[in-house]
Amino acid sequence: WYTGSPVPGFVGPSVIAGHVHWNGVAGVFAHLADLRPGDRVIVTLSDGSTVVFAVDRVATYAKTQFPTEIVYGNIEHPGLRLITCGGYDRVARAYEANVIVFATRVTT
Repeated sequence: WYTGSPVPGFVGPSVIAGHVHWNGVAGVFAHLADLRPGDRVIVTLSDGSTVVFAVDRVATYAKTQFPTEIVYGNIEHPGLRLITCGGYDRVARAYEANVIVFATRVTT
């Protein structure tokens, strides 16, 4: 969780970044690109409580075109941004994009 963003569940875009792969092993966000609108994401806070978000959309952006304003910019509701790498180039052996999930807190 990016501590420069609101705590998940509070007004604004909470940002959590995670690896798609790490040392050749699937990372915490290995299946992030598989999420679809309406899917639920449950975030567990340090006090053990949970916050539930519904996926609004999933998008992939070239690293050179990272949408800073729509990821970190102010919003008037509790939102969530999940970020990982995408667009793996086997020749360059590097990720050339970011997968970003945009979600909104839902009442449970």
